[in-house]
Amino acid sequence: MIETAGETGTAPPRLHVSTAEIDDPGPLEALLPPDGALAWVRRGDGMVAWGEADRYKPTSIADAEEWWSGLSRDVVVTDALDDPPAGAGLLAFGSFVFDPDSAGRSTLVVPSTVVGRRDGRAWLTRVTAGPEPVAPPVPTATVPPRAPRGLRWSAGTLSPEAWQDAVSEAVRRIGTGALDKVVLARDVVATAEDEIDPRWLVGRLADRYASCWTYLVDGLVGATPEMLVRRQGGLVTSRVLAGTIRRSAGGDADLNLAAALARSSKDLEEHEYAVASVARALAPSCSAVHVPDAPYVLELPNVLHLATDVTAVARPGATALGLAAALHPSAAVCGTPTDVARTLIPALEHLDRERYAGPVGWVDAAGDGEWAIALRCGQVEETDARRIRLFAGCGIVAGSDPAAELAESAAKLLPMREALGDLPLPVATPAP
Repeated sequence: MIETAGETGTAPPRLHVSTAEIDDPGPLEALLPPDGALAWVRRGDGMVAWGEADRYKPTSIADAEEWWSGLSRDVVVTDALDDPPAGAGLLAFGSFVFDPDSAGRSTLVVPSTVVGRRDGRAWLTRVTAGPEPVAPPVPTATVPPRAPRGLRWSAGTLSPEAWQDAVSEAVRRIGTGALDKVVLARDVVATAEDEIDPRWLVGRLADRYASCWTYLVDGLVGATPEMLVRRQGGLVTSRVLAGTIRRSAGGDADLNLAAALARSSKDLEEHEYAVASVARALAPSCSAVHVPDAPYVLELPNVLHLATDVTAVARPGATALGLAAALHPSAAVCGTPTDVARTLIPALEHLDRERYAGPVGWVDAAGDGEWAIALRCGQVEETDARRIRLFAGCGIVAGSDPAAELAESAAKLLPMREALGDLPLPVATPAP
């Protein structure tokens, strides 16, 4: 593995890429090895990967795009698929910090082995920094993942009470006219007896939240319902979520909740800010930007969201990474106006989000790719793999109620809570 850093500008190595069609490998997440696993799956399709042909530590999304463009031009392709599905061939998995001043770090990883499946076709890609060897058979995971044991929970940076106070202060600031919306996140920490295996979480999330994009990049694991931007050929799509209500037991009760959400002035206001920010950000790089007249209700196992799918046509040279740079951060994870909200967030959260709420996904050699927002996720700590920090955020507007926002954040923590073992979350005392 060769690692390069954004600060150095070191030239990437010349890579050799070979892709072959293979028989259906079965569940993709079952192929992941214990170390170096990468994943991007939805409804059984997507890609899993391992090994490193290269790695880059970008200082920004724009920096990552420049590095990836240079690397992609300097590869040798010895075998390729005819009419390849999206993701077949050279690609990089990546995730980016929410805030450039974060103590965390963004990363792009070019895996040496990728197994993918899309639209009924499966493939194996091998990437090396030397002459391409004969592709080996598709491996199976010899060490199955194990569920976390002996989980203990603690509050994160702020106790629930302190976080509600932060929401109250945000509402007060909005009332002064300083801003229209701000997104506040909170964290909780789970500690296990042994190292947490992210593959266990990938499998549980992909099964329970199949309509979401389940991802794993450098210990950041989650299942997000929100697509920041997808570019496939000339078509650009962005799914905007803002406005949330927790589901009940189902049936007529959920239908009534969906109807209430669709009529909620508070949630519609929050959603409108998020959609407008995406449309404005896409306009310079796209034509024919289409915004539906009204949102629809997206149903997930734990919550209902107001959702809008914005579509557009990419202008020449507009890559998936470039579009992600233009869109991040959207009002859905930051606020409106953006600059005011970004300044207020750390002052009220007292939290380093690291890669939570930043773009996560993949990009290929043609500039196509999918970059979602890293939501419904946890970060396994680098210094202690027994610990994982879970994150959830809520959009705060003038009509927000602190207790209701806390309940919404609990609903958004549920996917990771279930994946870890469905244990109760802390309610009062912050970690020492």
